[in-house]
Amino acid sequence: MANLFHQIERVASARREAIAFDCMDAGSFTFADLLDRTAHYAAALKWFGVRVGDRVTVQLEKSIDGVWLYLSVLRVGAIYQPLNAGYTDAEMEYFVTDAESSLIVVEPSRVAAVGAIVGRAGLSAKTTTLADVRSRGASLSPDEHVMARADDDVAAILYTSGTTGRSKGAMISHRNLASNATTLVDTWGFTANDVLVHALPIYHVHGLFVALHCALFSGATTRFLSRFEIGAVLSALVGATAFMDVPTYYTRLLSAPDFPHPGISLRLWISGSAPLLPETFAAFEQRTGVAILERYGMTEAGMITSNPLHGPRLAGTVGTPLPGVSARVRREDGALAPPGEPGILEISGPNVFGGYWRNAEKTQAAFTADGYFVTGDVVTMDASGVVSIVGRQNDLIISGGLNVYPKEIEEQIDALHGVTESAVIGVPHPDFGEGVVAVVDRASDVLKEADIIGPLRERLAGFKVPKRVVFVDTLPRNAMGKVQKKLLRETYRSLFEGQR
Repeated sequence: MANLFHQIERVASARREAIAFDCMDAGSFTFADLLDRTAHYAAALKWFGVRVGDRVTVQLEKSIDGVWLYLSVLRVGAIYQPLNAGYTDAEMEYFVTDAESSLIVVEPSRVAAVGAIVGRAGLSAKTTTLADVRSRGASLSPDEHVMARADDDVAAILYTSGTTGRSKGAMISHRNLASNATTLVDTWGFTANDVLVHALPIYHVHGLFVALHCALFSGATTRFLSRFEIGAVLSALVGATAFMDVPTYYTRLLSAPDFPHPGISLRLWISGSAPLLPETFAAFEQRTGVAILERYGMTEAGMITSNPLHGPRLAGTVGTPLPGVSARVRREDGALAPPGEPGILEISGPNVFGGYWRNAEKTQAAFTADGYFVTGDVVTMDASGVVSIVGRQNDLIISGGLNVYPKEIEEQIDALHGVTESAVIGVPHPDFGEGVVAVVDRASDVLKEADIIGPLRERLAGFKVPKRVVFVDTLPRNAMGKVQKKLLRETYRSLFEGQR
């Protein structure tokens, strides 16, 4: 497989005149354009001093130029580090310092702040904008060379974490990405005749790797939208064949009175990144006559399971392990769970990452002695291999398809004046799947919800900020003194009922 870009290059060379990206009102780009743009961007990256194995950190709003940047990083053999555009300066400082970035590409409004971060951290990284990379590339001769990489060389570092400690950089190899893309193209039946509507962010596995790679590896056309906006999405769906998004977007489609209007007749609707509520599954099938295909994946392994392309898709399940993926369920007592009994999912396969960036201790803890990755997700697997997600071993919240880690938010809340202690939980939300809620034990009745949310907005990305703050006299604890978050989730599970 070698460099992931080699396979994309082969497909693009065979499909030169076909449309690779239709950006709707913003124009379209052929596969020949893809090869040309990425060659110019590669020349620019080398001009900025990026070399094989260097980390290129990217914090950008979604754009087609961001796609060229990602692909050009692969071309030059560097390592791509995408970050949520909503991350604050404090969050950015950790990421760029931990990765020891060589080049940081940000929005113009962020150059000064990120440059200051680089100075404080004593890094030699250059900070620039996407416009600078684009203009520099246009002034240089295209660099047609694709750097040779080994299958296990790192292609990207995506940061993920748990309920304690700092975020961990999951090292995703060229083999991980190429094998997963090839499997998904076959599993979901993607061909050059497909037209995929892409409204996802591209700093996340779902939008960056799963959606883009399925189209690029099959030679399909991607209708590329800068964000999910209901009118634009409804227009893009006309004549399309596939849509790949999060449950939040499906609930918004169902809320549109003119969905589906004539011309919308897709062969494939895929949902992931968060649990799809059975009622959403049923309502969508009733409205469209098509069952949503739900699948399951994670940062460290890409896609792991999928409901079938052909055959019944079961609400509340995420299907069977993909070809090449071995999965097993282990009980708390260490024994393998029989069919139907819940336990922690463990997996192995060519899609599973190689470990956490410069963190041998957490890497070792994440794998079993025989090489299976411990996902931390509590599942059941029936006798035919169908997996259902029961819960999570940790307290991870998935809101709008994005991972939210309570410990990080709790530390910020607990540092506020007037707070005794806090517990952050996720409860059902009709739009986001889970809504972030802070349950706060306050020392004084003077403290109000705005006193919590206001400071958090300055310190955390918006998707992490609680949608509600609930004040209590004391947090419930078990006999060992641990806060009973399960009880809190049950107590406040109806908090967002009736909201849209």
